Amino acid sequence: MTGVRRRRLRHVCRDDRGSTAIEAAIIAPPLILFLLLAIAAGRIVMAGQVVDAAAEDAARQASISRVPGDARESALAAARTTLTGQGLHCASTSINLNTSGLGARTGEAGTVTATVTCRVNLADLSLPGVPGTRTMTSTFTSAVNRYVER
Repeated sequence: MTGVRRRRLRHVCRDDRGSTAIEAAIIAPPLILFLLLAIAAGRIVMAGQVVDAAAEDAARQASISRVPGDARESALAAARTTLTGQGLHCASTSINLNTSGLGARTGEAGTVTATVTCRVNLADLSLPGVPGTRTMTSTFTSAVNRYVER
């Protein structure tokens, strides 16, 4: 009986060889794909937050200016500084300002609105189903101080 048990044990051990490699080959591709999708989602969320911050900074900077020309220059500089300072590299950037609120008389309410659009490049991830670029847009409105003479 000992010889029969040895044969069975040898036979069972031979059947298990290579099963770890097969399991790894089955599990690895979906795991890598999930990891790359998580990275893509993280980059999209981060880009959205940076674009939001750039729009807020641009609108706030424009709202504290007294002259529309100066407001435009300082708002554009603030938005670009925020975008580059946070490490976001846009394939193309568009910054639009509505500074009509700066024309309000002293004592009247006015607002300045900034819209920042950034096209984020995702082509380096090379994922199926993920677009090469994603356009992120954010708009922020800031109140103009009604008691400051313009």
